[in-house]
Amino acid sequence: MNSATLYVGDLHPDVSESMLFSKFSTAGSVESVCVRREGITKRSLGYAYVTFSEPADAKQAMSTMNHETMHGRPIRIMWAQGTTTDREDANVFIKNLDKSIDKQVLYDVFSPIGDILSCKIVEDRQGSKGYGYVNFDTEEAAKQAIEKVNGMVLKGKKVNVEKFIPQRERLAMMGDRPKKNNNVYIKNFGHEYDDDKLKLEMEKFGKVISAKVMTDHQNISRGFGFVCFEDPEAAEKCIDNIMGSELNGKILYASPAQKRSERRDELREKFERSMREGVNGNKGVNLYVKNLDSRIDDERLRQEFSEFGTITSVKVMGDGVKSKGFGFVCFSSPKEATKALTEMNGRIVLDRPLYVAHAQRKEERRANLASQRITTMRQQQSAQYSQMFQPGLSGAGCFVTQLPQAARGFFTPTQMQAIPRWQTVVRQPTPWREAAMFDDASPTKQRQMLGNRLFPRINDMYPELACKLTEMLLQIDKSELLYILESPEALGDEVENAVSWLNKRNQSEQH
Repeated sequence: MNSATLYVGDLHPDVSESMLFSKFSTAGSVESVCVRREGITKRSLGYAYVTFSEPADAKQAMSTMNHETMHGRPIRIMWAQGTTTDREDANVFIKNLDKSIDKQVLYDVFSPIGDILSCKIVEDRQGSKGYGYVNFDTEEAAKQAIEKVNGMVLKGKKVNVEKFIPQRERLAMMGDRPKKNNNVYIKNFGHEYDDDKLKLEMEKFGKVISAKVMTDHQNISRGFGFVCFEDPEAAEKCIDNIMGSELNGKILYASPAQKRSERRDELREKFERSMREGVNGNKGVNLYVKNLDSRIDDERLRQEFSEFGTITSVKVMGDGVKSKGFGFVCFSSPKEATKALTEMNGRIVLDRPLYVAHAQRKEERRANLASQRITTMRQQQSAQYSQMFQPGLSGAGCFVTQLPQAARGFFTPTQMQAIPRWQTVVRQPTPWREAAMFDDASPTKQRQMLGNRLFPRINDMYPELACKLTEMLLQIDKSELLYILESPEALGDEVENAVSWLNKRNQSEQH
């Protein structure tokens, strides 16, 4: 990394390169922006690198934009480094922080000691988790910070400041010692337990410190909970006995409780592994089954499909209390899965006809729907295509492009001007050319066509925000947008998400 490159962290997953480019260009000439993404899913990893033409512009951006909000999250800016060794030596870990202490307060406490490259409070959905990190530019400044601030009382609490130890070193210090876990996660017990009953039931395995059944906003059990034992051996005994046991016809699940970050990493690894397996030729073995009766559980679903071959896994999707009406059956070979699909699709089980199809990842499903949409468009050569920004539909202050008369009616976010409220004028629908022109059109023209399709639908839902919401949804990938246009539910979800984001932004600006 050169001296004009900034690391921008704590990014919302929806923050894109173009958004960062627009924001940081106000500080100077930006040469490049790179949001780091996962190799397979292409999802944002939550950080990016922004390179300026001049180091002075990068310094200006870091001093004026650090901790500013993007998509509702404060961003964290520091100088990009080629290696992490120097940063780790100059990094301190602070714990026992009062929940009211934010990054700015932490910065104000430590900044008199030395130049700070990065300052972070670790948070979850409830706010601060009570600890954070400060990264200085030199190891000497970090040592002084430990000497001066360790034991200091901040907001009524004595804080602990120590040298940051990377995870790889902490694991090495543990050596081969197994990680002991006193906490157990138990699920699939429905409404059978409350806190007291769960604790009483688990005490047969050892002394229980606490037991908690998770509930919804109406204080109804969500079918899972956590038990904390005094002795790790009691937790292991609980897992061995509870896992796979039956309670009122339901198979219980028990495992060591995990931190949210650990669970997220494990799920991500499973997801990426399944993606790799799909790419490497294990396609066609997994079936999607829907329209299931609520009485069908994993075991009943396995029984229904067992005659067609070896089943490697089966799962009825639910919330721990009741079935969602669909599930998945995975066979050992594509031939077995195909036979089961042929025989079971439409079969009546508990008075309901089953729908069975090959399971698809969300990306594949959306791509297929988009492909079907393109094919349908090509077949409808004489399809009628109405113009988008009809004067009668435009709200006051709606923005449209100033285009030549022949091109009027297409949407684009550039060169906008306000138009007044017009009286309703009904235009005759104009025949659209062969839909094959969509494939042949330039990206700009495709964007205009998609905008024309989006606007009238959004206008029906939020007339006053139709222009803004259309512009926001046009940031979505083209193939995904084609899928959304074919699914009213998906379009509704995307619009509601966009409205929610606008409301949050407006609230933050008012404060």
